[in-house]
Amino acid sequence: MRRAGAVRLAVLGLLLACTPANAAGDRALGEYLSAECTSCHQSSGRQVGGIPAIIGHPAEQFVALMNAYRGRQRDNQVMQAIAAKLSSEEIAALAAYYESLKPNP
Repeated sequence: MRRAGAVRLAVLGLLLACTPANAAGDRALGEYLSAECTSCHQSSGRQVGGIPAIIGHPAEQFVALMNAYRGRQRDNQVMQAIAAKLSSEEIAALAAYYESLKPNP
């Protein structure tokens, strides 16, 4: 498990090194980080089984929601744990990525 974490950090470091100094809102980084999100949230953009759609979600609202989970102001232990391990830069990148996508009809 430690090796997987080290590999993730190395890839993340490479992505950050190759992005502009203002990487907040970097869609490519958001796309990379989104792999964990799609284990629960539908890539179609549909809400399923009480898990909300995040495809096409406005970036400002996405950031506010993730910060609320990070601050434990919203109840959901899974989302609280996920948000707690993300940096503000990573949340902004995810927000930019998901805002750029359009739901499938």
